[in-house]
Amino acid sequence: MIRDLHNKLIAGEITAVKLTEQYLQAIATKDGVFGTYLTVLCEQALAQALFVDEQLKRGERIDLLAGIPGAIKDNICIAGVRTTAGSKILDNYIAPYDATVMTKLKTINAVIVGKTNMDEFAMGSSTENSAYQKTKNPLDTNRVPGGSSGGSAAAVAGGEAVWSLGSDTGGSIRQPASFCGIVGLKPTYGRVSRSGLIAMASSLDQIGPLGTSVEDVAIVFSRIAGFDPLDATTAQSGNNKSFEDYLTGDITGVRIGIPKEYFSETLDPRIRAAADTAIEQFKAQGAHIQEISLPQSAYALPVYYILMPSEVSSNLARFDGIKYGLSINDEKDSQIAGSSAGGLLETYLDTRRIGFGQEVKRRIMLGTYTLSAGYYDAYYKKAQKVRALIKQDFVEAFKTVDVIFSPTTPEVAFRFDAKTDDPLKMYLSDVYTVTANLTGVPAISFPIGTLTEGDKTLSIGGQLMGQWFDEETVLRVADAFERHQKSQSANKNSP
Repeated sequence: MIRDLHNKLIAGEITAVKLTEQYLQAIATKDGVFGTYLTVLCEQALAQALFVDEQLKRGERIDLLAGIPGAIKDNICIAGVRTTAGSKILDNYIAPYDATVMTKLKTINAVIVGKTNMDEFAMGSSTENSAYQKTKNPLDTNRVPGGSSGGSAAAVAGGEAVWSLGSDTGGSIRQPASFCGIVGLKPTYGRVSRSGLIAMASSLDQIGPLGTSVEDVAIVFSRIAGFDPLDATTAQSGNNKSFEDYLTGDITGVRIGIPKEYFSETLDPRIRAAADTAIEQFKAQGAHIQEISLPQSAYALPVYYILMPSEVSSNLARFDGIKYGLSINDEKDSQIAGSSAGGLLETYLDTRRIGFGQEVKRRIMLGTYTLSAGYYDAYYKKAQKVRALIKQDFVEAFKTVDVIFSPTTPEVAFRFDAKTDDPLKMYLSDVYTVTANLTGVPAISFPIGTLTEGDKTLSIGGQLMGQWFDEETVLRVADAFERHQKSQSANKNSP
């Protein structure tokens, strides 16, 4: 879609302003139903679009992404724009600077139409934990869009943005992409700067793109990837080509590993059938299929839910009612909070009690416990050791395969309130996605099939994980699958 729109801009078939107005109108028409946006940036978006049109009038070359409307998850800072991370504790926070990814996007004149809804501080798998609203899945508004980047996924799937950015700590880009029937990429840890991303778990967080096609995701990814002196964890890639240039459609000889642990008897047979069909398609396209074992996979979820809350406990200590955001610190505020006016400690306690939601409090308490004296060695230290074993599984696997394929999620999008009373059931939504974050490898989710429930057609996502800093192969394999699917669909629909 991005390339087609770019070509129309170049040919003068459409202007950037008209294109932006179309998407702003779509937001005005649809967002009352979908609940995708927390902030809509009408004036800024139109000003960005007008600048692109003026460039075109002057005969200047523009970037592929210039003038193309996109949306940004509300935990990524945009200078002068309200940035809440989906939490009341940051309800009045205006970001004073741009995240590095925003600096890159502004440099190429991408159009940003708004900030999208999310689970509070990116903690959740359904976007039901937002302090503001519930975002609905455009495929079925009675179901969740996934999380925590549910707003970013729904914006693209619902036609309210061409592309979007989300963040992925344990599957928060890939799971909503799967639920909403679009494509989402979690890059290698260190490939994209985290500067300006409101931290959840710093050793796991990664910003990544969502779009309706693998090419769209590759185009956006090319524009945000790269070393950043403001983020010491970013790496020099040495890649001189844009990632979209690797999408050849040819996967002959690519070795695809199928982890037996991900295809257990507990997997929904309908999702298993879609994954098996996808595997056969890979074979037909010339890929070599090989069963592999990732024996430590059973420990990935418990390791994740020890390490992630520990980092949450540390990162969210800064929200104390003193530096920025909500502050319950006077007699009137204290009466609202149900406590007596007091000193510094009361400000801390009241602000965090009122400002944080239930899931955030749960994870802070869990993380504080695992880091506490007497429990650090038993939980946190041991979890880090098992994390190293999980990574070693991937090191061994990549000696014989190029990418690893599995379903993205063990289920399709579930109905609202289906899991809100059982946090453990909600956490299990991440069972196939957390390993990519624990190990730092790149992973992509892309549609591999559908199933029908009632009168609704729901999406099934497939996941490809690749070697560290080898997004090129991950994108190429996913793109080849997508091209084959589109070709088959076109053949069926031709007279």
